[in-house]
Amino acid sequence: MAVMNFTDKVVDYTNNLLPFAVNLTKDKESAHDLLQETVYRAITNEDKYQSGTNLKAWLFTIMRNIFINNYRKNQKRNTLIDTTENLYFINNAGTVIENESSTNFVMEDLMRAVNNLSDDFKIPFVMHYEGFKYHEIADKLNLPLGTVKSRIFFARKELKSKLKPYDRNKYNR
Repeated sequence: MAVMNFTDKVVDYTNNLLPFAVNLTKDKESAHDLLQETVYRAITNEDKYQSGTNLKAWLFTIMRNIFINNYRKNQKRNTLIDTTENLYFINNAGTVIENESSTNFVMEDLMRAVNNLSDDFKIPFVMHYEGFKYHEIADKLNLPLGTVKSRIFFARKELKSKLKPYDRNKYNR
């Protein structure tokens, strides 16, 4: 394979490689850098390419390996090594411990509101909250599927009206 011919084929595959690079990096600029590095390495390592093998797959493998190696380098770079005698940096993480009393009040209000629902609404709602699917609830309670869905909907609606003070969206308007 002539040098120019190989280079042309590598460049022809850049349109296929760019979406893969974007998928890996989740960033267009980083994807272009990854693509550029892939093309550079492929051209400089042409002698390692075996004629007759799938060039496209070879390029995708190069790109994936570059991405993985860069990811690993970045992970090592972000590792903190504390060489102080008393491990000051590790022990002084600057964590803030919040007082959970407000959470306890919210949970108490929430449980009180759920317990005040009529059993027709409370039982399907709690079952759905515990992970049961609509059809499983319908089977266990011998109710039509539509009835289960509407009862859960109305339970949510009633809970929302009872718990208006905790509505997060009212501050975002």
